[in-house]
Amino acid sequence: MSIAKIIEISSESPNSFEDAIVQGIAKASKSIHGIKSAWVKEQHVVVENSKVVLYRVDLKVTFVLD
Repeated sequence: MSIAKIIEISSESPNSFEDAIVQGIAKASKSIHGIKSAWVKEQHVVVENSKVVLYRVDLKVTFVLD
């Protein structure tokens, strides 16, 4: 039997939502092993001078407990 846990993380990137997701999972993988999936809960952008300068995502990350 497997038991999974879900945590919520936030990640950001100046490049894209996709890059924010990839960086968030990469960083989480350094301290959490067994990540099985992630769900994008929300997406936000930071706007300065009428330009998008930062892409931010809130992720729900699922991983299997030992």
